[in-house]
Amino acid sequence: MSLFTSLRYLVALHHHKHFGRAADACHITQPALSNAIRTLEDEYGTTIVKRGRNFECFTPEGERILASALRVLREQEVLKQEIQSSLTHPVGRLILCAVPTVVPVAARFVGHLQRRYEGIAIVLRSMSSPEIEAGLENLSIDLALGYTQRMKARVVEIKAVDQYREQYFLLRKSKKHNRGGLRITQESMTWKDAAALPLCLLTPEMHNRTIVDGAFKEAGVSVRPIIETNSILTLGLSVMVGDVYSILPSAMVGVLRGYGELEAVPLVAPDIGTPIGFMFAHTARPTQALRVALELAKDPEWAAHLALHTGPLTELRSRS
Repeated sequence: MSLFTSLRYLVALHHHKHFGRAADACHITQPALSNAIRTLEDEYGTTIVKRGRNFECFTPEGERILASALRVLREQEVLKQEIQSSLTHPVGRLILCAVPTVVPVAARFVGHLQRRYEGIAIVLRSMSSPEIEAGLENLSIDLALGYTQRMKARVVEIKAVDQYREQYFLLRKSKKHNRGGLRITQESMTWKDAAALPLCLLTPEMHNRTIVDGAFKEAGVSVRPIIETNSILTLGLSVMVGDVYSILPSAMVGVLRGYGELEAVPLVAPDIGTPIGFMFAHTARPTQALRVALELAKDPEWAAHLALHTGPLTELRSRS
């Protein structure tokens, strides 16, 4: 077994935090993965993984070996893509992660990217902001779409390509079914008035909830939602079948445009516009897949498509 293969198994264990799931992801048996980790431990003369009945965590030495493994595999991927690609036909894998509220935008982006560059294989994952930040820093993520205002000084320099400003809407049932799909009302609602409604919101550990709570605080009120969830899908479904309201960013409202039984009310006072952008680790040698992804992120054609599905959603409002 090559060193590269053993390091991949180690990284898989890092991602899945479970020997069985990591083995399944690598298409090997669990004993084979465990033996590969033990071989690495023999090679480095130290314990890499704390084991109980199941995986517990990496040892401090294991964390250092993991960090090195991520860098080595990153360099291998850069070299492999450079050798296999041409200027007009890039080849390689791109790992793109997005915070849950912007996954619809990320999905549109990977669709555009795949259509333009058929040699690019894309992995799209939904992750929390802290998970994304850690992944960018340890180079296990190529590109991330999320809240650029969270970028901090880190060991690895993180750069951003701005995309749009996330605006917020109150989602509610419509009094009558709109044959044209979800309607955005001409009138707006204050955050203070929204606070008096029975709300379904995301759970407090999610960054989007932090933004929503901050808006309520700026409006001089606080809220006690009657439903809390870490599922974006639950927000929309709860409004459709229950007697609750929710607050959604523009990218999620755009996904619901086919539902004529719903309407979205722009929230004001305060006016919230949270910057969303692509983030990546600034290294001397980006992969070919990352290079063309960043080119697309700056492309006017993509920007025009993006404007239809994010921000104030003027296209939806103009036909309502």
